Amino acid sequence: MSSVVVGVGGGIAAYKVAGLVRLFTEAGHDVTVVPTRAALQFVGEPTWAALSGNPVSTEVWDRVHQVNHVAVGKQADLVVIAPATADLMGRAAAGLADDLLTATLLTATCPLVFAPAMHTEMWMHPATVANVDTLRQRGAVVVEPDSGRLTGSDSGPGRLPEVEAIFRIATELLAPPDLAGLKIVVTAGGTREPIDPVRFLGNRSSGKQGYALAAAAARRGADVTLISANTSLPPPPDVAVVSVETAAQLATQVHKYATDADIIAMAAAVADFRPTEVSRVKLKKDSAAEPDTIALERNPDILLELVAARSSGQVVVGFAAETGDESAEVLEYGRKKLAAKGCDVLVVNDVSGGEVFDRHDNEVIVLDRFGGQRQYPRSDKSVVADQILDAVADYRDQD
Repeated sequence: MSSVVVGVGGGIAAYKVAGLVRLFTEAGHDVTVVPTRAALQFVGEPTWAALSGNPVSTEVWDRVHQVNHVAVGKQADLVVIAPATADLMGRAAAGLADDLLTATLLTATCPLVFAPAMHTEMWMHPATVANVDTLRQRGAVVVEPDSGRLTGSDSGPGRLPEVEAIFRIATELLAPPDLAGLKIVVTAGGTREPIDPVRFLGNRSSGKQGYALAAAAARRGADVTLISANTSLPPPPDVAVVSVETAAQLATQVHKYATDADIIAMAAAVADFRPTEVSRVKLKKDSAAEPDTIALERNPDILLELVAARSSGQVVVGFAAETGDESAEVLEYGRKKLAAKGCDVLVVNDVSGGEVFDRHDNEVIVLDRFGGQRQYPRSDKSVVADQILDAVADYRDQD
C-alpha cells in the first residue's frame, strides 16, 4: 500500500477530484487529502474525510506537535495536485509555503503530478507557461489539460483531465523498487561536434527523455549513472551525472561505465558525423580562412560497439528517432535498425515535423529482438520512462 497525498486546488473542478480520491482508495492506497482554503469553498472537509478515511488539514497549525507541515510530504510516495490552479502552480514554482499544501510540496521527495484546470487565457498566459516549465524542469509531471467546455459558456484548453487519465498517469509513477541491485547507464542529450571555437554540428535533442529515464530508474531502486551531453536540465535526484560534449567523449565514458552495467540505455542523440579538422580560430566570412566546404568523417557507432562488447545477461537498449518516407514507414525503419544494430530493445520515436524534441510528452513503440512490440499512447516523458523500464524488465525476465 502506498501513501498518496491528493492536494486539491481552489477551482470549480474540485468536485471531480472526489472520484480521483475514490480510485486511489479502491486501489488500496492510503490517501491523505490536503485542500487549500479556497478548495473548501467548493467541496467541504467532511466529504474529503469520508472519501479518504483520514483527517483533513489545510493549515500548518493543525497537529503542530506532529510537525505536520513536514511529515505529510516526507511520508508520501506520491503527491497529486488536482485541480492545479494557476495560483497554486505559481506558488509552487516560486517555492512559497503559506499553507499545508504548498509546505507539503517543499518537503516531498516523491513524484509530483499536477493536473491543471483553469480558463484558456490563464493556461496560455506567459506567467503560467513559465511556471509550468519551471515545475517540469524540477521533475514534476504537469499533465496537459483537456480541451472542452469550461466554466460558463467558454470552451478551450484548460479543462481538468478525466480522473481516470490522472489516475493512470499517477499510478505509473508508483512503480515498486523492482530495479534494486541493478546498475544502469543512461545517456542523454545531443552531442556537439566542433567546427571552430564558436560553431558546432549538433542536433535538437533536449535530453528530457533520457533524464526522465534516469530519474525513473533511480526511483525504482537502481544504481544509475547518467552520461549527459549538452543539456540545461537539473540533475535528477540520486543519479550520478557525467558531463560530455562530443560523440568521442560520450563513447569513452559509456565504455568506462558499461563494464559492470546490467542495463545500458542509449537515449542520447549522437551525431553520425564530425568535421575532419577543427579550426583553432573562428572561421570568418570574406577571409582567407572561409571554407568552401566542411569535410566530415564518421563518428564511431557506439551502439554497435556496446552490442559487440555486451557481457552475458547485459541488456543494451537503443533509441531510434525516425521519420517515414516514400520507401517505408517509421515502424519498418525501426525494425530494420533493431536488426542492424543487434541491440536487445529498441525505443522508436516518430519525429516527423520536429515532434518530440524539447516537448514534455512523448509517444513511443518499444521493440525487442524476440519479436515483441509495445506501443504506448502519448504521455508525459516521466510516464514513458516507466513504460520503457517495464518493457526492459519484462525482456530481462524472458532472456
